[in-house]
Amino acid sequence: MNKNRFTDWLSTFILCFLFWMLLVFSVQPREIILGIVVSAVIAMVACKLLIHESAFYLYNPVRIVLLLFYAVCIFLIELIKANIAMARIVLSPGLEGYKPGVIRIRGAKNIKSLYGLNMVSNSITLTPGTITMEVAEDEQGDNYYYVQWASVEETDREKAGEIIKGRMENWIGRIWR
Repeated sequence: MNKNRFTDWLSTFILCFLFWMLLVFSVQPREIILGIVVSAVIAMVACKLLIHESAFYLYNPVRIVLLLFYAVCIFLIELIKANIAMARIVLSPGLEGYKPGVIRIRGAKNIKSLYGLNMVSNSITLTPGTITMEVAEDEQGDNYYYVQWASVEETDREKAGEIIKGRMENWIGRIWR
């Protein structure tokens, strides 16, 4: 394993092992050993798929703090707002307000990394009522998200983008500079 490949594997292994420890929430020796084995195998397979830039790009303390803040404060609020909106639609008689459609919204110019684009796309998909179908780049290099929206509230693309993405995209742009 060359040095670059090893650092890619090590970075992926650390991330997988930390995630394992969060899931099992146990410090028993057998859980730790099993976590090491599973994380090592997953890292061998997945490091080529996960590492596109510097291997330890994510491990910047500022980036980690911003990521945690995003997850706990920004994304959680957007998730609650989307759940309330979907509950209103589902609980309304005759499904009033249910106007599904696909809309193309412009991505932020400051997000160019694959990690950032994927995080915005996944954040949109994880909020109820929206599914990101595709992220595409036009001839000028601008990114667009094609989003299936359960209840199209706005047909103007800029305003629809503000409703769908909320504050998520701005914060993700700060994380993946």
